[in-house]
Amino acid sequence: MSSINDTPIRQRALRRVKLKMAWLLHATVYLLVNLGLAAIDLASGGRSWHLWPLAGWGLGLAIHGILTLASLQGDGLRERMLEREMARLRGGR
Repeated sequence: MSSINDTPIRQRALRRVKLKMAWLLHATVYLLVNLGLAAIDLASGGRSWHLWPLAGWGLGLAIHGILTLASLQGDGLRERMLEREMARLRGGR
């Protein structure tokens, strides 16, 4: 059972889980679609074209991953900045 004090922690945890799950879903779709494109490309026997969507979408997936990691690392940044500003206004450092 959670208490009222757990609510902010639960909200932060839920946000973090959503970020991770969104990236995992993106990576799964990327893998499945690009495996399908590679299979079609190999079956057609022509010039290899499947590397272009693989690279382009891979760049998008990498950027999504970097932003997700940055969001997870920056979790609580706003609160820390707020605490510092409040301390500064109170006459502390």
